[in-house]
Amino acid sequence: QVQLVESGGGLVQAGGSLRLSCTASGRTVSTYAMGWFRQAPGKDREFVAAFSQSGYVTYYSDSVKGRFTISRDNAKNTVYLQMNSLKPEDTAVYFCAARRAIVVGTHPSEYEYWGQGTQVTVSS
Repeated sequence: QVQLVESGGGLVQAGGSLRLSCTASGRTVSTYAMGWFRQAPGKDREFVAAFSQSGYVTYYSDSVKGRFTISRDNAKNTVYLQMNSLKPEDTAVYFCAARRAIVVGTHPSEYEYWGQGTQVTVSS
């Protein structure tokens, strides 16, 4: 079983950047397909970005494509979400998730393990 801890959230002005980290313990992140999701107040948890277990296949939601990049550092057992050109509508709690599968997952129900989340607030 893997434990996930997110960090790197905070308050940033529109147009700015943040890098979120998801550090795993218990198992290596290369064992799982990994994803990032977010949830704004009063809204459902939504898909942001994910990659396959190999890391070679990546998916992004249309709302973040071209602005966000998901990556993995196996030596640090950490997954990252680089967020550029942030917008106020990106404000949400961001969650890292892992699934015991080879292929990418884009729905929350496909993931078995979750971190506690980190708040990202983008001011206009």
